[in-house]
Amino acid sequence: MAKSKSVYECSKCGAQFPKWTGQCQDCGDWNTLLESAATIKAPTTAKTARFEGFAPKAQVQTLPQVSVKGTPRFSSGMAELDRVLGGGLVPGSVILLGGDPGIGKSTLILQSLALLSTENKTLYVTGEESAEQIALRAQRLGVQDAELDLLADNQLEGIIEVAQTHKPDVLVVDSIQTLYTEGLQSAPGSVAQVRETASRLVRYGKQTQTIVILVGHVTKEGALAGPRVLEHMVDTVLYFEGEQNSSFRLVRAIKNRFGAVNEIGVFAMTDRGLQQVTNPSAMFIKRAQKDATGSIILVSQEGTRPLLVEVQSLVDQSSLANPRRVTVGLDNQRLAMLLAVVNRHAGFSLYDQDVFVNVIGGVKVHEPAADLAILLSVLSSFKNKALDDNLAVFGEVGLTGEIRPVQRGQDRLKEVEKLGFTRLIMPRGNLAGATSDKLKILPVSTLQQAIDLAFE
Repeated sequence: MAKSKSVYECSKCGAQFPKWTGQCQDCGDWNTLLESAATIKAPTTAKTARFEGFAPKAQVQTLPQVSVKGTPRFSSGMAELDRVLGGGLVPGSVILLGGDPGIGKSTLILQSLALLSTENKTLYVTGEESAEQIALRAQRLGVQDAELDLLADNQLEGIIEVAQTHKPDVLVVDSIQTLYTEGLQSAPGSVAQVRETASRLVRYGKQTQTIVILVGHVTKEGALAGPRVLEHMVDTVLYFEGEQNSSFRLVRAIKNRFGAVNEIGVFAMTDRGLQQVTNPSAMFIKRAQKDATGSIILVSQEGTRPLLVEVQSLVDQSSLANPRRVTVGLDNQRLAMLLAVVNRHAGFSLYDQDVFVNVIGGVKVHEPAADLAILLSVLSSFKNKALDDNLAVFGEVGLTGEIRPVQRGQDRLKEVEKLGFTRLIMPRGNLAGATSDKLKILPVSTLQQAIDLAFE
């Protein structure tokens, strides 16, 4: 009786090797090779040949010969989602949406498809839930009357055959990790299955100009499950972010071939589904109490959207040999660096203090423009002195104690003025052309100047 052969496949890049080694020779990651049955390709049949073909042969063109036209787009039905996508959906594009379990991925997709189905043909393929479960969710969201086609299946060949018959404008697969193809023997969700099924769905979308939306699972580290090549194959990668105990949800573009990256859309989860938040700054800066120490308003920038958020800090005497430095929504390593800067250039020693910093509302801010807000918030708690409620700040703090300019300073200034603040501390390097009749602009060049103006 012949032995069944096995191979060792990298869980990161999908490379295969006949023997196990500690390091993948293709991507360089360690301890990622997993044993699996050898992949056996099924013979191509007339049934599979219809979608296995290649696109018409391309012709060589010089760059001036290429016709540059506006990319055609149409609305997804939700303005916040259109913003993240770069203005709307593009025919032939492939979108990958990832997020934690229960964060609202299927809810967002179902609401958007219900709006799209009024003018476009849509097909919702679910590999995890039954059609009855989707109908129950639609009833809860109030979209049970939408002209939306459903297909509960997870076999790739059957899905593409149905898609070729119905010819939808938008095809949604929820989720890509549940699909399998008969050409591979590995289980659904394996590296080989995810790579192969996604590759053929991408090819189908490109050849038929169908918009393909793939819903993906994430690992416990927060990255999309499956091979890294999955993110390279698609045109747009969106992450659904938010805390489980918070009603706010953020859709962030990590990759977008048709728009800006790091653009965000803001939603609020309600009992009737996701509601769009058109003015998120007003939601994130609602303070529970006035004159609270350790609180300040940061003018952040997410993509092309200025966003005002509240930063809170708590500084307390530490009983530990190594005081704690804890951040929520911020870079923990950057906090340690900023505390060293304020010790060296402003004379505030916090080596024996526990420092906790939090961004209210579950927002994640990782841009350098948050430096000045973090330090002023920490010093407010340390000195037990509240800052002005009408004060907003932004600016990057350098290791030499200087306040460096940041991008889109004018957009940040306009957002502060629109929301009724009266004072703004900003880098002097962003002062060019900055004028306001309602806002007192306080430009600073050093950290010490910012501290003096904030606590005057």
